[in-house]
Amino acid sequence: LDAKSTLDALHTVVTKDKQYDPVAKFITDMNVAYPAPTTLSRGQWSTKVEFLLAVAGQIIGLGNVWRFPYLCYKNGGGVFFIPYVLFLFTCGIPLFLLETSLGQYTTQGSITCWKKICPLFEGMGYGSQVVVLYSSIYYIIILAWAFFYLFSSFNSELPWASCGNSWNTETCVEFDHTPDNMNWTVAENATSPVREFWDVHELGNIRWELALCLLLSWVICYFCVWKGVKSTGKVVYFTATFPYVMLLVLLIRGLTLPGAIEGIKFYLYPDPSRLADPQVWMDAGTQIFYSYAICIGCLTALGSYNKYNNNCYKDCVYLCLLNSGTSFVAGFAIFSALGFMAYEQNTDISKVAESGPGLAFIAYPRAVAMMPFPQLWAVFFFIMIILLGLDSEFVGLEALVTAISDMNPSFFHYGHRRKLLLLAISVCSFFIGLVMVTEGGLYIFQLFDYYACSGMTLLLFAILQSVAIGWVYGADRFYDNIEDMIGYQPLPLIKYCLKFVTPVICLGTFIFSLIKYSPLKFNNTIAYPWWGYALGWWFTLSSTLMVPLWMLYNLSITPGTLRQVCSLFILNKRQLFFKMICFLSFVWRLQNCTC
Repeated sequence: LDAKSTLDALHTVVTKDKQYDPVAKFITDMNVAYPAPTTLSRGQWSTKVEFLLAVAGQIIGLGNVWRFPYLCYKNGGGVFFIPYVLFLFTCGIPLFLLETSLGQYTTQGSITCWKKICPLFEGMGYGSQVVVLYSSIYYIIILAWAFFYLFSSFNSELPWASCGNSWNTETCVEFDHTPDNMNWTVAENATSPVREFWDVHELGNIRWELALCLLLSWVICYFCVWKGVKSTGKVVYFTATFPYVMLLVLLIRGLTLPGAIEGIKFYLYPDPSRLADPQVWMDAGTQIFYSYAICIGCLTALGSYNKYNNNCYKDCVYLCLLNSGTSFVAGFAIFSALGFMAYEQNTDISKVAESGPGLAFIAYPRAVAMMPFPQLWAVFFFIMIILLGLDSEFVGLEALVTAISDMNPSFFHYGHRRKLLLLAISVCSFFIGLVMVTEGGLYIFQLFDYYACSGMTLLLFAILQSVAIGWVYGADRFYDNIEDMIGYQPLPLIKYCLKFVTPVICLGTFIFSLIKYSPLKFNNTIAYPWWGYALGWWFTLSSTLMVPLWMLYNLSITPGTLRQVCSLFILNKRQLFFKMICFLSFVWRLQNCTC
């Protein structure tokens, strides 16, 4: 019998009784998990280099500069690499490969790819894009701050270097110019000019200089994405490579400063006793999730524009090593400057080291202000910050637009509708972001940062992704798909990680994060009002609840008994039978392809 006759015979067997109609529907749905012979034109990367640079731009961002070095020194220096590398090879690389290859295999964004592979988990796609939307709204605020600092760096004197400005208070003290014999009791109650330049008070009027910087950031991001991968692929040649030039310049400058060696020792000096602290392992795991942009659908969207036979396996390994290597090298650039600042102030490095925005907009600018030609080094530093944040922002925006447009390609891929969708998202996000450029906008910014893109949300998505691919869809089947694309199967270790190690480690980390949860406090001191916590939990639940709600919706609209409906989404003992039907259907479609 030929493939079509066999398929028709098997289809007759499973549909001869009405009670099997849902199974027949399942067979039809499962067929779409295989590449269709013809698809709508949605664009492709012109070269493989564009894909590599786009992914590198997405994953290598501000966290590599301001989060990893701080976590390293805080959690035992060199010994922090032990849990970090463990999480990298058991969670980071497997999930990175899963998402990239999933997009490449299905040629779909992060929502419709699950509809083709495992419809029950389609809610993960919606949830991940809610996270991306929140991230796009608040992450670009950092770009606005960086632009503001960059423009301020062109003054004859850096505005955060002295207390002679209109915004300075009576308690402002120029610590760097304080005589050694001064009574430091006063200094403990004083504030530095760099802190006052950055500081916020209560939520008040919009700071229009920041609002204009925010508008500039959105305009740049829009035109980086407006033609899809055609424009994105060209922009990343600059935005993904030039930060390395700036990082190299700052690294060389930092290593030549007095006190740099002490800063590097502080960064890497091992403290093996810290490995007994569960928080160290928690920090290593969350850093992998934040730094590798996994579980938010961006990698799936970027992979969907690859050629079908692109070697996504090698790409993933190289990109992961590049990401971690960049984090490691960035630590030398940062802590050499902090060591210099501690040397100049004759104080301990722990008193000047900060993480997050505090490092980029307080600690490092303060160190720059002490260097010769401070304006030059400030310009270099903030250009690096802008470019690191810019490609992470517009690549995430590209992933969001891809996910939405793939839901109805015949509509969004027609004319200028995709550009109008991008414009609508950008305009709405800009107006929402104005709340975070008010006098007290940092309060709202921290709510977004703590709740909207929380580690618990990403860990939950990681568990569900591992279960969906490793067990429901089938790890062996997934490996067969990868082999069909690249010609061979990846290391078996990754398959076993997806099935066993990754979900177990993520579940343990998720439980630990729940146990260690504490409500957000502004600067770790000021509690938020009740509406602040309510807003924060809305950010978290609006994404995570997409998964169970979509499962219930899918189960409720599918005809048949509960047992029959569940059999559509969870492969049971008939799994091999269904696989054979799907394979024969695929063969028959290839034989009858007229393209």
